Amino acid sequence: MRLFFAIVGVYGNVTRSADSAAFLGSSHNASVPLHLFFYSLCSTLASAIMEANGTESLPVQPAVDTLILNGDAAEREESDPAKKKKKKKKKSKSAASAGHSEQGEDGEVEVRKQTELQNLDEKDREEDGEEDGEEADYVSGKKKKKKTKKKKGPKTQTDPPSIPICDLYPSSVFPVGQECEYPPSRDGRSAAWRMSNEEKQVMDKANEEMWNDFREAAEAHRQVRQYVNSWIKPGMTMIDICERLEDCSRKLIKENGLNAGLAFPTGCSLNNCAAHYTPNAGDPTVLQYDDVCKIDFGTHISGRIIDCAFTVTFNPKYDRLLEAVRDATNTGIKCAGIDVRLCDVGESIQEVMESYEVEIDGKTYQGIDEIHYLLQIVNTDLNPLSAPHFVCISSVKPVRNLNGHSIGQYRIHAGKTVPIVKGGEATRMEEGEVYAIETFGSTGKGVVHDDMDCSHYMKNFDVGHVPIRLPRAKHLLNVVNENFGTLAFCRRWLDRLGESKYLMALKNLCDLGIIDPYPPLCDAKGSYTAQFEHTILLRPTCKEVVSRGDDY
Repeated sequence: MRLFFAIVGVYGNVTRSADSAAFLGSSHNASVPLHLFFYSLCSTLASAIMEANGTESLPVQPAVDTLILNGDAAEREESDPAKKKKKKKKKSKSAASAGHSEQGEDGEVEVRKQTELQNLDEKDREEDGEEDGEEADYVSGKKKKKKTKKKKGPKTQTDPPSIPICDLYPSSVFPVGQECEYPPSRDGRSAAWRMSNEEKQVMDKANEEMWNDFREAAEAHRQVRQYVNSWIKPGMTMIDICERLEDCSRKLIKENGLNAGLAFPTGCSLNNCAAHYTPNAGDPTVLQYDDVCKIDFGTHISGRIIDCAFTVTFNPKYDRLLEAVRDATNTGIKCAGIDVRLCDVGESIQEVMESYEVEIDGKTYQGIDEIHYLLQIVNTDLNPLSAPHFVCISSVKPVRNLNGHSIGQYRIHAGKTVPIVKGGEATRMEEGEVYAIETFGSTGKGVVHDDMDCSHYMKNFDVGHVPIRLPRAKHLLNVVNENFGTLAFCRRWLDRLGESKYLMALKNLCDLGIIDPYPPLCDAKGSYTAQFEHTILLRPTCKEVVSRGDDY
């Protein structure tokens, strides 16, 4: 009888375990497999026999363990190794507690315990899932933070300069030049109203893209001339100076055909030569300690030209000459403005420049009889011709046949001229115009003439169709149109493009009036000339000295 009740009890336990597994939502079939029934039966029989013989009974392994683990929970544990470890620990605990339980404990209690354990496991999994989600969010947040940290700020220029200006300012908003209020009108009325007038502000913003092109070209000019001043020195050939300067300019302006590049050849006129000198191939000229060198170069973006120049000296005896010309240029900038007559600007420039006197020790030059001077004779002999050493004192003269000019798109000389002496044209400056305010001071006659070999050339802006018979001249004109358009160029630049034996073709184009030559302009031999120049924008609201820098 005892064996019979044991068999019935086993069947009841197994059946209830199957029902509990179905209640817990197992995805597998909840019916009792035969191998589980016989396993439980054999275990019960063995326990009964051992109890009858007086030995300790073996604990019956509940069938619910296998049933529960056949569900979705088992699949989740297999997919997650970390959770599987936790499950193993809890299984060992449950196995230990089951081992110490009494043999007569009811099957429902066992199922209840296993159900509670599984509920705890599911809660643990949910909590672990939330923690994993938070950790993932935290990690992703960290990644986002790292990305924000990795965001590059504005680039800094290399030394020597090599990063294009457009890359230094990825927002394409370039530094604004020196903004100045327009000078008062002749009747004393102030022009300050322009800066606060809404209509003028709207007009100013309408041309912002154009002003921005000028500013980009001006920033390239500033950085290039700062670079040049760091290495230029006596003993360098003029070709080396020009090529290093132009290579740097091409990088910073990011040369791109006619869209961006150099506006005209680098002028490096020496001493009595005031303008339009750049060395041709094979020129052996070397910069000397006592030279006065005018560095005049231009950059452009979409034809918006920056024309800016400065003078380099190494001997301090020329400082007074440079100061006079620099002051005269700043005076011209100060006087320039909307509705200002060009002749009034020239008169102001001349007045300031002639107020300076320069003293040049131990040097004479042609035309000295035309200048008021004081001879300090070293010897007792009062004959100036026999004096081995004397000091010449003279006032600085503005070069009367050189002047500033208006600037147009792809046109360095747009038609209007800004004289540097009184008596020029009475034409007025107009709103929206762009001007190069430049002054030349000389210790010579104050008049320049063509001299030396020509190096500067420029296509005539207004020329129409002209028949060309010489094939090489046609080819050369195509090269000029493709690479320079109506911007100035030099023979070195033609050499750089691989052109050769072009002098006859170039002369033919000049004779036809298609291309204009611009030979060097020189004052009397033995004299010294200096130059300073800036580009100004006559904006509706204010005057902007767009090429202004820390140097001048």
